[in-house]
Amino acid sequence: MTSQTTVEKAPRDPQDSAPAPVKGLRGHPWLTLFSVAIGVMMVALDGTIVAIANPAIQKDLGASLADVQWITNGYLLALAVALITAGKLGDRFGHRQTFIIGIAGFAAASAAIGLSDSIVLVIAFRVLQGLFGALLMPAALGLLRATFPAEKLNMAIGIWGMVIGASTAGGPILGGVLVEHVSWQSVFFINVPVGILAVVLGLVILKDHRAENAPKSFDILGILLLSGAMFSLIWPLIKAGEWGWGSAGTLGWLAGSVVLFGLFAFWESKVDEPLVPLAMFRSVPLSAGVVLMVLMAFAFMGGLFFVTFFLQGVQEMSPVDSGLRLLPLTGMMIVSSPLAGALITKFGPRLPLVGGMVCTAAAMFGMTTLSEGTGTFAMSLWFALLGLGLAPVMVGATEVIVGNAPMELSGVAGGLQQAAMQVGGALGTAVLGAVMSAKVSAEFADNWKAAGIPAPPDPRLEQAAEFGTVPGELAQAPGMTPELVTTIGDVIHDTFMSGMGLAFTVAGIVAVVAALVAVLTKRGENAEAGAGAAHI
Repeated sequence: MTSQTTVEKAPRDPQDSAPAPVKGLRGHPWLTLFSVAIGVMMVALDGTIVAIANPAIQKDLGASLADVQWITNGYLLALAVALITAGKLGDRFGHRQTFIIGIAGFAAASAAIGLSDSIVLVIAFRVLQGLFGALLMPAALGLLRATFPAEKLNMAIGIWGMVIGASTAGGPILGGVLVEHVSWQSVFFINVPVGILAVVLGLVILKDHRAENAPKSFDILGILLLSGAMFSLIWPLIKAGEWGWGSAGTLGWLAGSVVLFGLFAFWESKVDEPLVPLAMFRSVPLSAGVVLMVLMAFAFMGGLFFVTFFLQGVQEMSPVDSGLRLLPLTGMMIVSSPLAGALITKFGPRLPLVGGMVCTAAAMFGMTTLSEGTGTFAMSLWFALLGLGLAPVMVGATEVIVGNAPMELSGVAGGLQQAAMQVGGALGTAVLGAVMSAKVSAEFADNWKAAGIPAPPDPRLEQAAEFGTVPGELAQAPGMTPELVTTIGDVIHDTFMSGMGLAFTVAGIVAVVAALVAVLTKRGENAEAGAGAAHI
């Protein structure tokens, strides 16, 4: 043990830490990146493509609104709860094996969903998808960290981030085409050939890397405590809109998560081989990177949630057309991610991260100016600026977290990065949704009265204003005239736009805070040298 610690603390020569030159296919860095990207693309695409299929699933299987919500929530819960544990599995048993199992399981679960004839089976297999997705995402980062030399890691993570960004934003477009022209089942069946390709590439190309001081035991109690804490945090965020933020249920679950996180931290400080060595968080850059990912996902995912309703509700676009309107965001992320990797390699992550969050904040504040009459050019400007801001953050924060962790904990670090995104996204959607709901409740009745509508406001129409969508059956209501339908539609849209503007303002403020946090980040140059510190 002593000799091992001495090696870990020895000054690091960059030549020593670089992977040995590779001949042939197995272990080739760029082929490894290609193989990993295929699998990651499948999971990232699935995150948004399914949303387009939900209405068709609901109609075909006769599901309730709550059932349809669980198609997404079940996947989110499983993913968020299992990510860090899955990263530890990769550190313990090898990232190559974990990645391939994750890909195969994800594809198999996708096929099972496509063959399901009940909403209960769809939800159950979506949970299974989330568990297998949790296996492969941290393993992908662990493989990149072990395969690429330090001077090329940022570029690799940049391309990795580009694939995730493009797949996430491209999901609504592909999903719209498949649902409209094939079936909702095709949204899931498409994962099967992609998964088979990814497994074959993984078996041929990926090389297993094991750190000398990789964990030999497994912290079962730590897994249970962390899983319970993550569940207790994500569950009330999902249900807060239904329960209310001040309800006993919401506050009770959140309090329970705090208790469980506290018990987890206490246990981790006592166990010999902890699930998440708390000494990792002595690294200020790593901790700042985790916080930054939470804040970035809060602003991005929470804000983007309203953009889709704005495009499809207020501007009355089809799912395919709304996806096409987001192409400036996708395109800018595709272009900017590799460039961000090059900039971070040359100048370090701090300046690109601060600049990225400033651009993100500017885009969020800019989107408060959107209106029913906003044209394509103005929307494209703000979407492109958002993509420009997100790219360096996706790349840089990932490098800061994974790069500042010891090599034998790269899977845990990858799990932390992904878990931070899931928590931030859930928190952003829940909090900004509550902001929107409160603003709509405060203004709808006044807007209704100001429009001169004689009848009292209908609570169902107030609920419609939270989504910016005029109900199709409104025109068939007794006593309804075309003029009155137009007036009520204006009230719904105006109220929605006011709520969305406030939500984007909050998202912009969060992005400004994230820019300040980004000042604390730095390059993970001494990750391997600091490996021993995580065990002291």
